[in-house]
Parts: sequence; structure tokens; C-alpha cells
Amino acid sequence: MTILTVTAKGQITLRKGLLRHLGVGPGDQIEVNTRPDGRLDVGAARKTGKISDAFGMLHREGGPSFTIEEINETIAKGWAGEL
Repeated sequence: MTILTVTAKGQITLRKGLLRHLGVGPGDQIEVNTRPDGRLDVGAARKTGKISDAFGMLHREGGPSFTIEEINETIAKGWAGEL
């Protein structure tokens, strides 16, 4: 368990180990939810964006290219247990 100290301004500082555990770094956001028992749930804020942000994220220079037909065929074979 980690104990944090509240400053005169009512702030706390999360130590590097806690930030690393949350998977957050500079510029990231942390979400805090209050619970009825006086506790807090703390976690990394969900990142939102546009679907177009995902386009090309799997592309690797010099990597293989597949058509949508080839991808669909491979998926069908996988579901059929042929792979």
C-alpha cells in the first residue's frame, strides 16, 4: 500500500511506480470515480479518438500485404478449424 500526503493546496502527487502501474505518462489523463464508502477508484482515462486514427496502424514497411478477400478467406478457414 502507498500512502500519499495532501498538500496545503489540497493536492497529492502520484509516485512514478503508481503512474507506471496505471500505464500513464506525461500528458495522459487519470480518471477518478468516487464510491459511496468514501473510497476512490483510480485508473488511466480511456483514450478516445476517430476510427480513422486506426487506419494503417498495422502497416509495416516491407511487410506482407493482403487483399480484403484474402483476409476474409483466412478468417473463414480459421472459424472452420482449417488452420
